[in-house]
Amino acid sequence: MKIGDAYEWKKAVTPELTAAALGSGALPVLGTPYLIAMVEHAAFCYMNQFLEDGKSSVGTLVSISHVSPTPVGMEVCVRVEVTGISANGKLVDFSASAYDACGLIGEGTHQRAIVTAEHFMDKCQKKLEV
Repeated sequence: MKIGDAYEWKKAVTPELTAAALGSGALPVLGTPYLIAMVEHAAFCYMNQFLEDGKSSVGTLVSISHVSPTPVGMEVCVRVEVTGISANGKLVDFSASAYDACGLIGEGTHQRAIVTAEHFMDKCQKKLEV
């Protein structure tokens, strides 16, 4: 992983990905929560190709502006670019942009942390003991 690396991921908008289906709105257009999930997925896929066995990455911060609607049936292309890596290499910052055939639909930033999967899940499951 290095600053300047970029990764693109594409997905068509289906009825299940709409604001109306999720309940985050009433209209049958790409829901903002799904746009955020697409950004996270692209960054996850980028990082996953570099991680050792037993490691994973988790989202820690998302700031996305959803600036234009996308109808069902249209493809969305999400592009993430590494803009920063912490000194210890555990935090990776991304700029993100998303486009449909008509232009920009969203942009912002995302941060992911590298974790040891087993330790992370053990910590999570301990919450059930409270």
